[in-house]
Amino acid sequence: MNWQTDWGLRGRMLVTAGLLAVLYIGFVVVLVEVLNTAPVVALLLVGGLSFVQYFYSDSLALRSMGASRVEEAEYPDLHQRVTRLAQQADLPKPDVAVADSHTPNAFATGRNQENAVVCVTTGLLETLDEEELDGVLAHELAHIKNRDVMVMTIASFLSTVAFMVVRYGAFFGGGRNRNGGIVVAIGASLITWIVSFLLIRALSRYREYAADRGAAQITGNPSALASALLSISGKMDRVPSDDLREQSQMNAFFIIPVSSGVIGKLFRTHPTTENRIERLQELQAELA
Repeated sequence: MNWQTDWGLRGRMLVTAGLLAVLYIGFVVVLVEVLNTAPVVALLLVGGLSFVQYFYSDSLALRSMGASRVEEAEYPDLHQRVTRLAQQADLPKPDVAVADSHTPNAFATGRNQENAVVCVTTGLLETLDEEELDGVLAHELAHIKNRDVMVMTIASFLSTVAFMVVRYGAFFGGGRNRNGGIVVAIGASLITWIVSFLLIRALSRYREYAADRGAAQITGNPSALASALLSISGKMDRVPSDDLREQSQMNAFFIIPVSSGVIGKLFRTHPTTENRIERLQELQAELA
């Protein structure tokens, strides 16, 4: 596999990450200046939660989907595909999990390349043909290769702190600056949370483009993933709305999110399916 870097995409991700860093530095400075206990309490609390989320992300994600790891004897074809594609991507073979769900989807999780899981739904296995399934599995392996769980955990750390200060600001205030300082801290936290919310979603969309590109490089068949995205999107329209709502908390992990409506599209964690397919078609033309 020739793992080529899209420097334009990489540049946009770096700019977004840089803006997040500047925002977070300013946020911490404000907290330190106006509050005595907020930085310590909030950072320790969210740090602990982020630690648990990072190190147990695989178990938490599988549990939320009602998925379980499966052995090769249960799903031999799926295991063989993951093994072959992981070798092509120069990755250790991740664990394989299956969720009993009509919603056709897939996700990857795990704190690093040595402790990763690729999960697919039974609906996905019933929807896609062999080449399309390879494209989706390669997309999830690209997320693992790009260490996206670690990147997004780090990116969202201080955003969560800001949200907690906004929600529990009175509790974090202290000292002589309690009355005026807490107002400033809550205002700064609100701004930080809103701006970081938008930047993190932009970063998430860029990483989806990167995973699509990685999948195309792993399989050498961008059109297969484009076809899979069309198949998944079409099948999603026929899934009961109750099932979609139950799984909406996993949108950031899914290959295609299940949210809909104006608000869902405005704050989406993924690019539109149309834009992703257009980019994959451009990659196919380059290969041709």
